[in-house]
Amino acid sequence: MDAKRTVRAVVRTLVALASALSLTVAGLAWSLQHRLDTRVTSTAAIQHAVPTPSGQAYNALLVGLDARTDAAGNPLPPALFNALHVGPDTGQLNTDTIILLHVPADPGQPAQAISIPRDSFVPIAGDRGTHKINSAYERGLKDAEDTLSAQGVSGAELDQRGREAGRSTLVATVEALTGVHADHYAEINFAGFDELTQALGGVPVCLNAPAHDSYSGVDLPAGPQTVTGPAALAFVRQRHGLLNGDLDRIARQQAFAAGLAQRLSATGTLTNPVRLAPLVGVVNRNVVLDSGWNIAQALTQLAGLSGNDLRFRTIPTGRPDLRTPFDGVAIQIDQAAVRSFVRSVLSGTEPGAPSGTQPSHISSAEPAVAPAPVQPAAAARSSTPAPHSTAPPRLITADGIPCVN
Repeated sequence: MDAKRTVRAVVRTLVALASALSLTVAGLAWSLQHRLDTRVTSTAAIQHAVPTPSGQAYNALLVGLDARTDAAGNPLPPALFNALHVGPDTGQLNTDTIILLHVPADPGQPAQAISIPRDSFVPIAGDRGTHKINSAYERGLKDAEDTLSAQGVSGAELDQRGREAGRSTLVATVEALTGVHADHYAEINFAGFDELTQALGGVPVCLNAPAHDSYSGVDLPAGPQTVTGPAALAFVRQRHGLLNGDLDRIARQQAFAAGLAQRLSATGTLTNPVRLAPLVGVVNRNVVLDSGWNIAQALTQLAGLSGNDLRFRTIPTGRPDLRTPFDGVAIQIDQAAVRSFVRSVLSGTEPGAPSGTQPSHISSAEPAVAPAPVQPAAAARSSTPAPHSTAPPRLITADGIPCVN
């Protein structure tokens, strides 16, 4: 065979392989989206939500909810609560995990996951005063349920509409705090977290020292290890016995997310229909997505994130022992500092450096709720409040498994 015929044969082979690969990917995406048509969606979390085309930047609010129900509002078995050490149902729906994820349009730029501590003392959307941000969902829900109950709404409809109001309140609160518009929303409960880790065969983590805590149920040795199910949930929920309390728990959550990204990348789960099937089941049962999130497109983008392409940061915070009138001890937050920090991260500059041109997806509008004083006079117990942190928060990436306290 002469050289020209050899080249033509190679080209034909490559074209055939590329065509087959394209059909496979297209078929996987269609199959995935078809199976996710049964998922629970939210129309209120993101108003007028639409799918994000591939290659376009987007921001997603990722929420971990301490719900004792599945995504459809059905009660979970009490035995599961005992196994997960989450305690009895107190009737409240607080958000233990709040992460703002920014996925850039440029594949050469890293995705940024910005954590917001659950005890951050901030204005709650809807003129609901200044409280811990993890109560925004619950406050929006309760206000809506009170109004709806007076109108005669009850049962499943009351629960569903109340939760929608809670999601809307939380999203609006985060947008006002950060100055960033959220394009998408994802909410997962305790059971979903447990099932997710089991479907993946565990997630690699690393501890600087042994961890033992009766509240969360954590009982893990020091060093690198793989956690799954109740042990994984305990790893990310512990805050008692940690030097920096909620801030150390944030580091745990970020380290876990880094390990999760590595696990997904190493196993090829997002591109393997057999491995992906269990995750689809977890999403259907325990995850709420906004009505416009095309999960197949999102997975295609996220599948390409690994190593230093995914970075985890935490908003700047002030004193961790801020005593408040009604919310106990909270974390001091300077909204202007948070907005400046988020703007610098999303624009690609180092935190604290001039941000340059304001990037798209950062709202230039006035906040939906007016910022309140960092520490109300009635709440103050210390003579001199500590200023917000000026040092850049620790940067965690998915490039390796970071060891944390």
